[in-house]
Amino acid sequence: MASILAARARISARTVAPRLFSTTSRILESSSRPPKIINDSTLALDYKTTHRAQPPPLPSMDLAKPKTAEEVVTNILYNTPPPSLEPFKKHTLNCLVQNEPGVLSRVSGILAGRGFNIDSLVVCRTEIRDLSRMCIVLNGQEGVVEQARRQLEDLVPVWAVLDYTETPCVSRELLLAKVSVLGPEYLEDQLRGGPSHEPRRDTDDLQRETILAENFAHSGESSPSAAPRAAITASEALRLKHSHLHSIHVLSTQFGAKIVDISENSVIVEMSGKPGRVEAFLALLKPFGILESARTGLMAMPRTPIHRLQERDDVEEKAEAVDATLLPPG
Repeated sequence: MASILAARARISARTVAPRLFSTTSRILESSSRPPKIINDSTLALDYKTTHRAQPPPLPSMDLAKPKTAEEVVTNILYNTPPPSLEPFKKHTLNCLVQNEPGVLSRVSGILAGRGFNIDSLVVCRTEIRDLSRMCIVLNGQEGVVEQARRQLEDLVPVWAVLDYTETPCVSRELLLAKVSVLGPEYLEDQLRGGPSHEPRRDTDDLQRETILAENFAHSGESSPSAAPRAAITASEALRLKHSHLHSIHVLSTQFGAKIVDISENSVIVEMSGKPGRVEAFLALLKPFGILESARTGLMAMPRTPIHRLQERDDVEEKAEAVDATLLPPG
């Protein structure tokens, strides 16, 4: 009985060993094989290069007769469209854009590509967190500006582009100007004085007072050879500085501006108004000596129409209409 069991064990060992060897060899063979190629979209270019069919040959065409120089010049003269005679005018574009990086560069790139020079550009966030308002002022023809406006609207982060050129709007511009209170004769010295704008001179205090006295004495005289007066005192110089400050304050009050900073040698004036009014205010400040100026650019918002006034205008137009049947013949 023991011999029978030993014989059966030998037979089973002989049959199991080849099975284990064949399974191991199958695993090794499967691991050494390359994976199957997946037909993915990334292989589209390889597929096109390997399976592209040869295109048919082009049909034979009769070659055009070569033209002479006279025919070419005549064709260019009579078939070239004439230049547009549309006048250039200022346009105000109001862009509502998504508040994300890169929007400003894309908008300015489109305008620069069409040859526009941006006069002013104001960008700021609105009451909506993800929305920004961009006010652009540029000079150009109406048809070209309209093409640029439609191209700006095609951008993904741009919601809408509105043209406020012919729309009744409230337009304002902010100005900050630093004006000297020492007078225009000290403007160059103050500009050399650095950020403090303190007049820098290489002379001592006595010679400085003498030069100031000579300038003050010869301000109302046409003859340069007139005898110079005595040097003015510190109190007289203070009165002269106070006079300039008072003149700047009166001028600012007339234009609705205000003085926001006063230093020893200069003042800073703040003004908000229309661009034409800002230009006029700067022109009147120039004789005092403008050290620095900063402008924000134009900001515009359309006016809200009053319906009562519109109804009254419609009634007046209807009242002015005259029935043609009531008129005398002839």
